[in-house]
Amino acid sequence: MNPDELRKALLGAWRLVSYRATAVEGGDVVEPFGSRPQGLIMYTPSGHMSAQIMRPGRPAFREGRLERGLPEELSAAALGYMAYGGTYEVPEDDLVVHHVELSLFPNWVGVPQVRAVGWDGPRLRLALREPAPIWGARRDGVLVWERVPDGGTLYGARGQGV
Repeated sequence: MNPDELRKALLGAWRLVSYRATAVEGGDVVEPFGSRPQGLIMYTPSGHMSAQIMRPGRPAFREGRLERGLPEELSAAALGYMAYGGTYEVPEDDLVVHHVELSLFPNWVGVPQVRAVGWDGPRLRLALREPAPIWGARRDGVLVWERVPDGGTLYGARGQGV
């Protein structure tokens, strides 16, 4: 499909199915957010995007207020979560560029995140264009997403899979 067709195909909300990163040397595979990660990526017609990924089952804070979190609670929460947003463009028929304007990981702000786009049937596959350091090795990261139907929920009540 050409870039305009790809842009239209991306529109909407997508639920994360899997995130696996394979080492370039040795081939070992890690799942940075666990075997059943939860996530949402959205693309709007106005050219905005937002992505969030979390490890399910993160421990709750001892108090119900973020600003009262202990350093170890805040650290564990951040290690199990990734979020960023901004604008996007589709410069090629198999590429999407996320222009990061805000991110939980400050180093990504202002740094374009380039993803190769592929399809596994109706599922969207976003892959790193170049290997990157992920959990101690240079890895190819691949995220697989499925479209959230209109009015559908992401993971059911209290984060349980549907």
